[in-house]
Parts: sequence; C-alpha cells; structure tokens
Amino acid sequence: MKLVRHFHVRRRALLGALLIVNMLMATRIGLSRSLHPLLKRTPFRRRSFSTPRYFPKSHICPLWSSSFSFCLHKSTITTPSSSPSSRSHSCSSLSASSMATAAALDESLHSNPLLQDFDFPPFDAVEASHVRPGIRALLKKLEDDLEELERTVEPSWPKLVEPLEKIVDRLSIVWGVVSHLKSVKDSSELRAAIEEVQPEKVKFLLRLGQSKPLYNAFKAIQESPDWPTLSEARKRIVESQIKEAVLNGVSLEDDKRDTFNKIQQELERLSQKFEENVLDATKKFEKLITDKKEIAGLPATALGLAAQTAVSKGHENATAENGPWIITLDAPSFLSVMQHARNRSLREEVYRAYVTRASSGDLDNTSIIEEILKLRLEKAKLLDYNNYAEVSMATKMATVEKAEELLEKLCSASWSPAVQDLEDLTNFSKKQGASEADDLTHWDVSFWSERLRESKYDINEEELRPYFSLPKVMNGLFDLAKTLFGIEIESADGLAPVWNKDVRFYCVKDSSGSPIAYFYFDPYARPSEKRGGAWMDEVVARSRVLSRNGTSARLPVAHMVCNQTPPVGDKPSLMTFREVETVFHEFGHALQHMLTKQDEGLVAGIRGIEWDAVELPSQFMENWCYHRDTLMSLAKHYETGESLPEDVYLKLLAARTFRAGSLSLRQIKFASVDLELHTKYVPGGSESIYDIDRKVSERTQVIPPLPEDRFLCGFSHIFAGGYAAGYYSYKWAEVLSADAFSAFEDAGLDDSRAVKETGNKFRETILALGGGKAPLEVFVAFRGREPSPEALLKHNGLLQVAGSA
Repeated sequence: MKLVRHFHVRRRALLGALLIVNMLMATRIGLSRSLHPLLKRTPFRRRSFSTPRYFPKSHICPLWSSSFSFCLHKSTITTPSSSPSSRSHSCSSLSASSMATAAALDESLHSNPLLQDFDFPPFDAVEASHVRPGIRALLKKLEDDLEELERTVEPSWPKLVEPLEKIVDRLSIVWGVVSHLKSVKDSSELRAAIEEVQPEKVKFLLRLGQSKPLYNAFKAIQESPDWPTLSEARKRIVESQIKEAVLNGVSLEDDKRDTFNKIQQELERLSQKFEENVLDATKKFEKLITDKKEIAGLPATALGLAAQTAVSKGHENATAENGPWIITLDAPSFLSVMQHARNRSLREEVYRAYVTRASSGDLDNTSIIEEILKLRLEKAKLLDYNNYAEVSMATKMATVEKAEELLEKLCSASWSPAVQDLEDLTNFSKKQGASEADDLTHWDVSFWSERLRESKYDINEEELRPYFSLPKVMNGLFDLAKTLFGIEIESADGLAPVWNKDVRFYCVKDSSGSPIAYFYFDPYARPSEKRGGAWMDEVVARSRVLSRNGTSARLPVAHMVCNQTPPVGDKPSLMTFREVETVFHEFGHALQHMLTKQDEGLVAGIRGIEWDAVELPSQFMENWCYHRDTLMSLAKHYETGESLPEDVYLKLLAARTFRAGSLSLRQIKFASVDLELHTKYVPGGSESIYDIDRKVSERTQVIPPLPEDRFLCGFSHIFAGGYAAGYYSYKWAEVLSADAFSAFEDAGLDDSRAVKETGNKFRETILALGGGKAPLEVFVAFRGREPSPEALLKHNGLLQVAGSA
C-alpha cells in the first residue's frame, strides 16, 4: 500500500459529541495469535484472546462510533463429526477406551444442545449447565481426532487440510455459541462455567497450534514439486499455517514452550476478566433523578429511555414526563447526557464516572493491564521479536514503522483544524453567555459542539430521529444491497432459534432466488446482560469440505449486534444518524462474510484477511449514508411517511466534515497509545500506563485528559479484543475504503447502470475473494491501481489542509 505524504482524518456528520463518544468501546474482536488461527473468538468482540488469528471473528466498531464495537439451507450447517463418512472413519480407528468415550459422547448428544447435530445453533436452549459437560466432551472428541490426524497425516490436501478444517471448525462453532451468549445474555452462572473450561479449551488450541506433525506436513507441501500448481488460495492457507505455527510457539524448546503456553493461558484469563470488569463497572453506575430540572435539555427519547430504565429497576410508576429517571453509562443514556443536559454538574458526574470505569475496587483493571502488557512482551521475546507490536504486525499489511508514519501524518494534518474547532466552541459558547466559556473542558465539548452544529447547520439530531425508524432503515439498507450486489434479503424469523425476542433472522438470496447466506440481527441495548458496542461475528463460514450434501458448499451464517436505543412505548426504535452509520458499518462486515465465493473454508469470507484490511467493506458501506438516493430511501417519518426534507439532507451533507480535525485526533490518540504501550512501554518500569497515556495525549489532544482519567481501564479493543498493536487498522483501512467508494464516484453516482456495474465488480473482488488473495492484490483487481489517500482526504474535508501541511 502506498502511504503517500498526506493521509486523511475521519469526518463524521452529527458527530459533535464524538470527542466523548469516541471512548465508547466495543468489545470483541479477539485476534490474538496463539493457538489455532482459526479460532479467534473473543468474548468481546470477535474471538478468543489466546487463539491465533485465523478467523477475525467479531469486528468491533472503532471508538468514533456511537455504539462503537447469512444464508444457508436448513440442511447446510453440520458438524464435521456428524457426517456419515467421518463417523465410520472414526469408529474404525477407535480403541476400546475411545469407544467408551464415544459412547458417552453419543449419549450426551441426546441431552446437551451443544453436542447435537444442528443446522442453526440452539441459542434458545443452551444453558450455563450445558457448558462444562458439553465443552469437555467436545474437547475429548477433538483430541482423539487430532491424535488420529497426527498418526495418519500426509502432506496432501485430503490428508492434512481437510481433517484439520473439520477439527477447527467444530470447536469454532460450538465455542462461538458459548462466547456469543456470554456477550449478549451474560449471567454469573455462564461466566463461572466458561471460566472453568476455558483453560481446557486453550490447552487444546495450544496443542493443535504447536503440532509438529501438522507443521512438518505443511512445510512438506510448500517444498514439494507440486507447490507451483496449487491455487493462490491454497498457497495462502499453507503459508499462513506455517507462519501461525511459528507464532504459536511450534519451534520453541520444551521449557520455553511450557512458558509460552502458561502465558497464553493467563492472557486468555486476563482478557476475559478485563471485559467482565468493564461490563460490571458500566452496569454498576446508576444515577436516580427525581427532579426534572436536573435533566433539563434531555430530549423526549432520552427521557423515555431513562424512565423505562427506572421501571426495569423497580420504579413501576416512572414516566417520561414525571419520572423518576435513571441515567446509566450505557451508550444511548451516556450520550444523551453529554450532548444535551444543560446541567453542567450532571455532565461532569457522568463523564467522570465513564472515564474512570473499571479503575477502582474489585473491578480495577489497572493491574490486569500491567500483567497483560508484561506477558505480551515476554511472549514476543520468546518468539525472538523485540516487542509485541512486531508480533502483531507479522500478519498485517503494515509494519510498525509504516503505522507510526501514517499516524504522524494524520496528526500533523489534524492538529490545526482541531485547535480551530476548540476556538470555535469557545467563541460560540461566549456568545451564548455560558459561564464556562473561558474554561471549556471534557464534559462541555460534546454539549457545545451539539449546540454549535445545530446553530451552524440548523440540524437537531433529536428532531431527525423520527425519520430514522429501524424498520425503514433496514428496508433502505436491503434495497441498497440489492442495487449494488444483486441480492435479495428476506425475513426468515422462526427458521432459527434466537437468544432474545428482539433478535431478527434473515435469509440472503441471489438473483435466481437461491439462498446464499443467513444472518441474525440483535439491535437494542440491554445493559443488564449485553455488553456494549457493535460488532459482526461469524456463526459458520462457507466451506466446501463441510458441505452436508457433498456437492454445494456449506453456506455462511453471521450475526450483527448493535446497542441502539430500543423502542419506547408504542414507538419503534428511532435512531440517531450515527446509529444508522453503525448498522451500515456492521452490515459491511457481514457482506464480506456472506457474499464470499471462496470455497476453501480456512480463507472464506473474513477468514485469513490481514487485520488492517478487514475494515474496508464496513467503512465503505458508511459512505452510502451520505448518498442522496440511499438516504432518502430510508429516511421516512415513522408516522407520516414523509421523506427527509431536501434542505435537511443538504445540511447533513455540509455537516459531514464538522469538527473533522478533533475527531481525527481522537482516533489518532487511541491508535498511538496502543502502539506506544506495545513498543516502548516497559512494564514495571519508572513510567506507569497512565504516564504513557498522558504523554501521548500531549501530542494528540488539544484538551489534556483529567489527572484521574483511567480511560485505558475500559479500552477493550486492545485488552480484550483483537486490536492490540492494531488499532491503527481503522485508519489504514479508511484509505482503502474511501478510495474504493471513489470508484463509484468516478463512475457516476447518478448513473444507475454504472453503479450496478461497479457494485458487481466490488462484489466479485472485495467481497468474493476472502482471504484467498492478498488484500493489496484484491484492491488492485477492483480499482485497477494501488490505493491512494486522496479520496479519504477529500471526504473528510482535509485535502487542502493536508496539502499545505
């Protein structure tokens, strides 16, 4: 990728409040690399922290997001061990003791939903009591399968890769069910069960990732005379497996490997504990308000939500008009206060509570962060790397130097505009007679940004909510997908079990009406049991090997999870514009998983794609929120059906680059502190993690953080997900996504034929090829050239500023 001199800053309409919202984290993309690359499930966001990087499971939204961060015939999802051929093969090779184990396992299949042969996961039937026996029985079966594979392995696809894919896929699906339920339906019983079996799962993954017979077989394939005849996808699989095995410690001597494995076990435990502390700390804060004067300025939607929360907490007679009201740190509640509450002391209290989450008492994540950083550095040293960032970059497009170069250029381009942003706020608040005008601080910025945006563009975000009802937004999104990619999306509610009554299920069909994928959609915040953020995750992936009928590939299934404002009373969920963008973002991830045409399961969909390229489709889809025809198709008043007024659309478009410099600096700060902690920080040294945070803030933030700011204690992206030494990926992928969208601009956004042709090309390259081709090559196949940052700079209104920097 060409990192040209000027890079861009992310802009966002209606994001005045984002200086705060940028801290709202998602939690889940665990992409650690230890253990098998295919199992990347993190109970936060997309996978498990000690699993290698095969499947970037859940993609969390970046911290600028307000929420943060598939189709298949009923007979297509199956477990590898359930096919007749695999059953007969395993039976013929079982010892007496293994047969006894298999009999016990077969018996439990009748009662434990995790062990049954299902088409769609039994999300409604799995209880905490199923986890311990189910996971242990599964691991025993997979251990037997692995031993059999090691005994019979040959350097060929049928004797190595296909049986390996079956082992990894089976664990990925079942563990994925368990970890997903922990994210969306958390309970103390489920936590305890997962905590007990997690070390056993990690032990198996380490055993798998460090298998020398499998490693040697992959090496033999690479060194064989047949290597040049392999498809590009198969070569990528072999090369990735070899690299991942090394990163998983396969080459370490016995004592070093034991140390490595202990580190991996502990990192898995610590990342899970980190995320649990964030969730518990978020749930712990409740501000009961009985005097309406204290929440003056909050819009009707926020008052309704606060009253609804109060009802759920035992205040049965609470109403939006008369209260009482309960304010929480959940995104919809927190944002409403920061943007709209006239009560400055309330804003301060809520802000301080948010930036100190999980930083005290039994929920303090400080020591957990220290230990995570210490263990990651030890792991890097064992693998002969200088620091953990180098380990992270080993499987990415960028290098540490290139990532730092990008961030430095972005910071240079963003600083002056951000300084001007603060000056504009100061002048505006003075004109409004604000007593705090000469001393604007963190809990003032979002509030006055919202007022300035309303004044400058005459846009009131709350007044726009009626135009963005969830049903109409989803219909508009699906219509766009049909236009661009030639697919139909239909409701399939009732076909698959769900974990909550609000979860929707959809089938994706091609132009001939044949199903090609399914996906679940869980839209609403449930702070008592659901972790914050927004993410997409894989349920099952497309696979030729795991086809049930032996002919057509198994079709992919995904789930999308958001945390937007739920329906209040008789009103549907009325969304903010940022929430609309978030849904488009996650749908972009889902599209890459669902529309893949790659039949090699280990690189199908989002699997095997370099981490800093994986945000391309998601960020690409956000651009369509500003496309006139697209926005007008979904922006319909939920009561009258009236379209969004044309003048309002033009104002939204004009406001797109509002405070672009400030918002860009916020992202640069997150990415920079991430890299600093994973390159230069010395755990246990003279500087604390908070010293590093403050040092980075000095060069990336116009307003320095509070002395008591403990934002790092809630930074789930890098401590409980897959963005460790990788948060820069959001910016890196923005260059790709903006340039990809510029192809549609070049073709002509008003030319429906050109849009469809370009959309089809995007589908056949970016969405279809998966990890079977290097991302730079995929991009060139779509765009006809290597990426350029010009489009990103243009979209964010910083092209001229950057050009003169």
